[in-house]
Amino acid sequence: MKYYIGIDLGGTNVRTLLVDENGKSYSEVKGATERENGPDYVVSKIVRQIEGLDLSVCGGISGVEGIGIGVPGPVDVIKGSMIMATNLPGFENYPICDKLADRFNLPVFIDNDANVAGLAEALLGAGKNYPTCYYVTISTGIGGAFIVDGKLVSGGRGHAGEIGNIIVKNNGYKFGGLNPGAVEGEASGTAITRKGKEILGEEKVSHAGDVFRLASEGDLKAQGIVDECVSELATMFANIAHTVDPHCFVVGGGVMKAKDYFFDRLVEQFNSKIHVGMRGHIPLLETEIDDCGAIGAAMLPMSRLGK
Repeated sequence: MKYYIGIDLGGTNVRTLLVDENGKSYSEVKGATERENGPDYVVSKIVRQIEGLDLSVCGGISGVEGIGIGVPGPVDVIKGSMIMATNLPGFENYPICDKLADRFNLPVFIDNDANVAGLAEALLGAGKNYPTCYYVTISTGIGGAFIVDGKLVSGGRGHAGEIGNIIVKNNGYKFGGLNPGAVEGEASGTAITRKGKEILGEEKVSHAGDVFRLASEGDLKAQGIVDECVSELATMFANIAHTVDPHCFVVGGGVMKAKDYFFDRLVEQFNSKIHVGMRGHIPLLETEIDDCGAIGAAMLPMSRLGK
C-alpha cells in the first residue's frame, strides 16, 4: 500500500490528510488558514499540520510517497506556485512546493482545487471506469478539470479547465475579470442568486436555493431564471464536448442540491446541442465523493509520479 499527504489550502481553512492509494483517510489535522499573517506563516502552519499527522500506518514520513496541494485559482504546475491568489494574499508566485519539498525531502505538487476534486472523482469516484473524464463544479463559481488516463491536463499555463470564462450569452453580464456573458456570470450559484434578487426581489431570495424552490412552487419568473440558466449550462457542456469528446462528465457543486428540479432537463438540452453521433454516449454523472478536496490533492502525487 502506498500513502500520500493531501493539503486543501483555502482562504479560510487549511486541512491536511494522510490518504492511501485507494482514497482511504487515516489521519487529519485542520485549522484556520490565518492568511492575514502572510505565506511564510501559513506554510509554517502546514508544516505543523503535517508533523501532527499520525503516520504510524506508513512508518513515518519516510513511508509517504509525496505531497499534493489544492488551492483556489490558476496554478503554474511547472514552477509549483499560484498564478493568481485572490483568496490567499502573498501566495502569487510564492514557492510553496519548494518550501515543503525542502522541509520534508518529498516530491510536492500543486494544482487548482477544482482540478484536484476532478482527479479524485476520476480516480476514485463516478469517473473511475472511464478513460477520460471531464469534471464540472457548479457552485459559487464554475470550474472544471479534464482527466485523461488518470492524469490531469493542465495546459500550457495551468488554465486548462477554467471553463467559467466560456461565453454562453452575447453581451451578457460582466462578472469580475471574466468575459461578458461568461457562464460563471450567467449560470453559477452566484449568478442565479443575483438574477433572483433582481427579478424576484431581495426579500424573497437570499441564495440560489430560494430561486429553485420558488420555481418548483410554480413561480413563473423563477422558472424563467432557471430555464435560462439550464440552457446556458447546456451550451457550456456542448462546447466542452465538441472540444474534447470526453467519455463522461462528472457534475458536482452546491447547485446540484437542486438537481431534482433541473438536472434531467440539462441532460436533455445538452444532448440536443451536440452532434447526432454523440447523443446518448456522454453521460452526465453525479459526484460520488463528498470530501474530494484534500483527498484529490493527495491523488496529485500518485497521478504525477505514476505510482
